[in-house]
Amino acid sequence: MLTDWRLAATAVMLCCAVLFTCIETSAQSIPKEIAARTEIYGIPSLTISDHQFLTGDANGKPVTVGGELRIAQGSGRLPVVVLMHGSSGVGSTMDAWVHQFNSMGISTFVIDGFSGRGLTATGPNQALLGRLNFIVDIYHALDILARHPRVDPERIALMGFSRGGQAALYASLDRFNRLWNKSGIQFAAYIPFYPDCSTSYVDDTEVAARPIRIFHGTPDDYNPVASCKAYVARLLEAKRDVALTEYPDSAHGFDAGLIGITNVVEATGSQTVRHCTIKEADGGVLIDAATEAPFSYKDACVELGPHVGGNATTAIEARKAVSDFLTTLFKLG
Repeated sequence: MLTDWRLAATAVMLCCAVLFTCIETSAQSIPKEIAARTEIYGIPSLTISDHQFLTGDANGKPVTVGGELRIAQGSGRLPVVVLMHGSSGVGSTMDAWVHQFNSMGISTFVIDGFSGRGLTATGPNQALLGRLNFIVDIYHALDILARHPRVDPERIALMGFSRGGQAALYASLDRFNRLWNKSGIQFAAYIPFYPDCSTSYVDDTEVAARPIRIFHGTPDDYNPVASCKAYVARLLEAKRDVALTEYPDSAHGFDAGLIGITNVVEATGSQTVRHCTIKEADGGVLIDAATEAPFSYKDACVELGPHVGGNATTAIEARKAVSDFLTTLFKLG
């Protein structure tokens, strides 16, 4: 026979497993960073080349990638931040951001663009996945969120890191939205962290009428900030709502300081296009501007051994900046 406390514990577990309301109804006793509910989604997507992406060719390989929705404590339709990982996949730093947003009453949707494709990382071989493929995954995730009864479709922001930051940046392009975003809604903001901005696309200053907020480190030698400064200058000249926040002493992945990582190390064997200038030519072909030949990760401009590491001080500063921005954007109390 079960003791009284075991009966009580069993009742609580049944409540949570069957009704999914225990946390929401007793939220006052649970830390705010703990989600009220977690849902796992298979996101139908495609694996396609950059050329296919740029030409709108959907004849790719169907794939199902993963998504984790953590619904923050609260009631009704809540704001959401979609989070897109970098070349190493979903890591521990992502959890720090998830807990931060959940504590603010913002739900999170973390996309895993690798596992469903049989990948764990692309750092040593970036050719394993097209540079723009994550954007397809992101738009399909938006389609899921647009129909969710606990999501406010007018308050969904996109945030990405490194390769995912690149996707978060260029997902703002009007042209790409027309080609691939079938959700009927747009992101409320785009928040790329240390993205690669070395590629120029046709009409890439025509972006969604939404704020773009880029966060980068001065000594980043993986995705140097210089190319982002140049792109931001072009966007500002086109009167777009964009801002770049640059942090000193902050290597690639500096927000790892949120989880106590403060050393900077060489990412041995990882590829970087830090000395490449890539541009879209006629017919949706990405070319190496130096050779005017189709770009390849075998090009001379592709190098190895960039550095990665965290900075506790600037990570906290960036977290506050993002939190303040979203508080205003989402009109949080």
